[in-house]
Amino acid sequence: MAERILIGVAWPYANGPLHLGHIAGSYLPADIFARFHRLRGNEVLMVSGSDAHGTPVTLRAEEDGVTPGEAAARYTASFLDCWERFGVSFDLFTTTMTDNHRDTTHELLRLLHEGGYLYPGSMLVAYSPDFDRFLPDRYVNGECPHCAFDRARGDQCDNCGRILDPIELKEPFYQRDGVRHPVEIRDTEHLFFKLSAFEERMREWLSQPDKESWRPNVRNFTLGYLRQGLKDRAVTRNLDWGVSVPIAGYEDRRVYVWFEAVMGYLSASREWAARSGDPEAWRPFWQDEATRSYYFMGKDNIPFHTIIWPAILMGAGGLNLPTDVPANEYLGIEGQKLSTSRNWAVWLPDYLNELPPDPLRYHLAAAMPETSDSDFSWAEYVRRNNDELVAAFGNLVHRVLTIARRNFDGRAPEADAPDSAGRALMAAADAAMAAEARSLDHAPRFREGLGHAMGLAREANRYLDAQAPWRQVREDKAAAARTLSAALYAIAALRQMFCPYLPFSAQRLHELLGGVGRVEEAGWTIAPPAPGTPLPEPTPLFAKLDDALADRMLASMGA
Repeated sequence: MAERILIGVAWPYANGPLHLGHIAGSYLPADIFARFHRLRGNEVLMVSGSDAHGTPVTLRAEEDGVTPGEAAARYTASFLDCWERFGVSFDLFTTTMTDNHRDTTHELLRLLHEGGYLYPGSMLVAYSPDFDRFLPDRYVNGECPHCAFDRARGDQCDNCGRILDPIELKEPFYQRDGVRHPVEIRDTEHLFFKLSAFEERMREWLSQPDKESWRPNVRNFTLGYLRQGLKDRAVTRNLDWGVSVPIAGYEDRRVYVWFEAVMGYLSASREWAARSGDPEAWRPFWQDEATRSYYFMGKDNIPFHTIIWPAILMGAGGLNLPTDVPANEYLGIEGQKLSTSRNWAVWLPDYLNELPPDPLRYHLAAAMPETSDSDFSWAEYVRRNNDELVAAFGNLVHRVLTIARRNFDGRAPEADAPDSAGRALMAAADAAMAAEARSLDHAPRFREGLGHAMGLAREANRYLDAQAPWRQVREDKAAAARTLSAALYAIAALRQMFCPYLPFSAQRLHELLGGVGRVEEAGWTIAPPAPGTPLPEPTPLFAKLDDALADRMLASMGA
């Protein structure tokens, strides 16, 4: 029976191009998950958008001499281009600058206010006397009071992960143009979210049996955060860029970005519904308890999606809570921490201008930081491409299709019932496909799922070597037909198994097998070409890369 799956993906700050940390952290795993469930015949809605109101956007706008809206629009266009070229299949990728997002945010704020979960209060706020302005939390730096990290931000410590307030930092300062400016702490009135009111409900929700399947890093981080006790937090700021506050007396304030951005999952779903021609189409994804909802992001966003967003949903009422939050750890680059300021990063637009998407999708999936930090290296990228994609998967496909086309009039061979070895390979294909489905269906384990696909490719290569159809066509053509038919069955399984990971290559393989239309239309089934199906001239699925590529790409980093 078909299921309904909602997939929310972290909203990137529209302040710079995408890099591999973004992709491995949330966008690639979300896309693999969405593609798998579409193949299974499930109804999927995957949404996200660019976060146009975060402090990083205003900083970028100041550096570039443009308005925040102009900066956000520029990078949103870059994101959309990357999603298309890299194959990230959003049903909608929007921005937080839309009227729809503002209206949805206003509606949730009113519901929380009417429920007694928003209240006025005074708070100490960072202020820069040198620039005569209140400072957004992320503009403030200093020493973390919990772990003594000396470069903590005013909203969160990147070292220990604690959510912070600027007044908690030791020796706070505002850095601009390489100069540290003093910070004063001033008292001002804001609206507060009564997060403490949800502590017991949150404990009960997180103790439900289905939460046992959450990744250990997500579950442990969330429970640790809850053990500290939930504290009320201000949700408005002294800003002029952001979503307005629809409550009297706060017209000159803006909604704090961490509170507003998570509401984008709901606003994007509503925008998708309106664009689809049925403005109510979002409701089953948010109000039907049978729907499963997943939120993909990096580990720095865990508490916002396992504590704060669920609390907002509880306070608003009538909306589904997350089923799972499969957050990833960090991806390092060449043994070092990724650093955009040092250009120690691999930028996705640059990569796509030079190399094809699927080898990178494959490498990042194989090295995905699911439960611990992992590392990207160009040498390992080249090795995986050559040893795994080219030698194991691509070579299998090319050998089978070349022999079949040359010796059976350019068509898929007609064959008798498979022999024991052929039956064993076909059974292995069935088993591998079922195993991958178990890996991806509920609490996704992407590396494990990919391993089942590559394992089947290697087994099919061993089968081909043992049967030697290139010899059989001379000695016993009927035996060759049986061998090739079993191999084509395994390749048809691999086409669907690799489809969530390698969508462009899966489509090409679909066409090489004589298929028409989109590969996704075949669903999660094994459908080899029928006997007599015309087979086009085979071309390699993947290109072998020279080892010098790794040295050249590495040399281009850090400049």
